[in-house]
Amino acid sequence: MIEFLAPVSKSVIAHREVLPQGVLGKSILIHSKQGDIPDLEDVRFALLGVKENRNDINYMGTEVNFDQIRKSFYALYPGNWPLKIADLGDIAKGETVEDTYFALRTVCEALLQKKIIPLILGGSQDLLFPLYRSYDNIGKMVNIVNVDHRFDLGDAELPISNKSYVGKIIVEKPYNLFNYSVLGYQSYFNPPEEIGLMEKLFFDGYRLGNVVEDITLVEPIMRDADIVSMDVTAIKSAELSYKYNSSPNGFDSREICAIARYAGISNKVTSFGLFELEDYAQTESAATLAAQIVWYFVEGVNFRVDDEDFSNEKLYTTYKVPVDNEILIFKKSNKTGRWWMELPFISNVNNKLKRQTLLPCTYGEYLGATNQEIPERWFKARRKNEV
Repeated sequence: MIEFLAPVSKSVIAHREVLPQGVLGKSILIHSKQGDIPDLEDVRFALLGVKENRNDINYMGTEVNFDQIRKSFYALYPGNWPLKIADLGDIAKGETVEDTYFALRTVCEALLQKKIIPLILGGSQDLLFPLYRSYDNIGKMVNIVNVDHRFDLGDAELPISNKSYVGKIIVEKPYNLFNYSVLGYQSYFNPPEEIGLMEKLFFDGYRLGNVVEDITLVEPIMRDADIVSMDVTAIKSAELSYKYNSSPNGFDSREICAIARYAGISNKVTSFGLFELEDYAQTESAATLAAQIVWYFVEGVNFRVDDEDFSNEKLYTTYKVPVDNEILIFKKSNKTGRWWMELPFISNVNNKLKRQTLLPCTYGEYLGATNQEIPERWFKARRKNEV
C-alpha cells in the first residue's frame, strides 16, 4: 500500500515541532518521508487523507487539503489512551477517479487485515463506495451507518456521484451489504421515491428531529455498524462554516461529537470516515470541529468494553416476552447493561449472517415488548430475511 501514500506535508510537520509536550502531535507516528511509512506494529488507528472530489456534483476544479485539520488534531491533548495512532499521509488524486478508488480500497484492505481502524479524511462522499469494497474479503455481511442529511441512494444505472453512490453499493456484486442506516436525514432534501425505497429495502432512516430529541438512540445503531461515515454537511452551517455549508439545520457541534463517540464505543466499528471536507485554511473553527469529531471517535474506541460473549450465560440475563404468537428473547449484559434481541429466524443461514442473530436494542424496546409492541428493528430484520 505504500506506493499510494504521500507523506504528511512539511507545513504540518513544522507546526508539530512548536506544539507543547503532551499533545497528540507529539505521540502520533507520522509518515514524513516518501516511501518510509511508520512501523504499524501495535498501531490501532491510521489517519488517512483522500484528496478526491471529482465526483462531487458541484465540482469546479477546487482542491481538497487536510493540513488545517491535521494541525488542529495534533494540537489536542489525548485522554488516558493506551492505543497508538499513525498518520499515513494522503492518497492523492489518481489519473482517474477509479484509480483513486483502487488506491483507497487497497490501503484500507491492508489496514483492516492488520486490525487497524482507518480514520479517513475524505473529499466527496462517493469514497464510501471503495471503502465498502475493501471489506469484500472479510467474509461477512457489512452494516453501514451514514450520518447525513440525505440518503444518497441515487440511480445505480447512472454514473456514481457524491449524492448517488449507495445504489452502486446495493446492486454491485459481491453482495455484502446487510443493512444501511442514515442518521439525521431531512425530508426536504430527499426525493419521496428514495424515502419509499429505504422503506422497501427495510433500511433504517432516522430523522434529524428524532435523533436530536434523544441522542442515546444512536448507541444501539452504532453497536451493529462496521463502517461509519459522516457527511460534514449534516452539521448546521452556523457550527461548521457558512462558506462551505449553506444548510441552517443539522446537528450542532456537541451532538455530532456525541455521535462520533458512540461510534467509537461500538465494538464492531472497524472504519470511520469524515467526508465532504474542504480546504479549511481560512476557516479554522471548521477544521477544529472536524479534528474534535475524530478525537471523540478515538476516545470511544479507547473505552470500548467487550460484553458480547453470549456463550457464557453468567455474563448476561435472558428475558422471554410473549408478544402475539411470538416469543421475543432479550439479553442484557450484566457488565454494561446493554440490550440485544435474538433473531431466531436467521440462526441457520449462511456464515455471512451468523453475527446478525443478535440485534442490539434498547431497554425501551424491551419495555415496549412487555406492552405487546414488536420492536420495529426486529420486524425489519425478519422481513429482510423473508425477501
